[in-house]
Amino acid sequence: MSTTSAEMLRVDQAGEFGATRIYAGQLAVMGDRAAGSGEIAEMARQEAEHRKRFDAMIAARGVRPTLLQPVWSVAGFALGAATALIGPEAAMACTAAIETEIDRHYTHQLEELGDSDPELAETIREFRDDERAHRDAAFAAGAEKAPGYPVMFHAIRLGCRAAIALSRRI
Repeated sequence: MSTTSAEMLRVDQAGEFGATRIYAGQLAVMGDRAAGSGEIAEMARQEAEHRKRFDAMIAARGVRPTLLQPVWSVAGFALGAATALIGPEAAMACTAAIETEIDRHYTHQLEELGDSDPELAETIREFRDDERAHRDAAFAAGAEKAPGYPVMFHAIRLGCRAAIALSRRI
């Protein structure tokens, strides 16, 4: 397996792990009766399935997960809880920002992979489609109505880029 595939798998597993923690933080604050909580619970279920599949690929291929997972656990939960405390639109703005960045990230990975790793490419393509659906659902649910939306959206995207860069090698 190429170094590129291993790095991609490491960072993608870390991202899906982080997503499960963000949704856990949001649901911890919102509970199961708040506006949008059913949609968030369904997105969380899909992200958990993504993580499970990347976990299996990491184990099968002998790829070391990121050493930053404890950091992403705390940071993801805190981001999810903080955005949920602001309100349902802010929780959706968080999803919209992350999934916008992950769409860009997965698309770049697919271009970089080409035909070199068909199994990983197919998994990334499938997950990218799910992430796009999450992004679209978040916008439909009022993400852009969140207080301070432009600042929040761009700050979260920047944080995603930093997490991707750090998880690639650490």
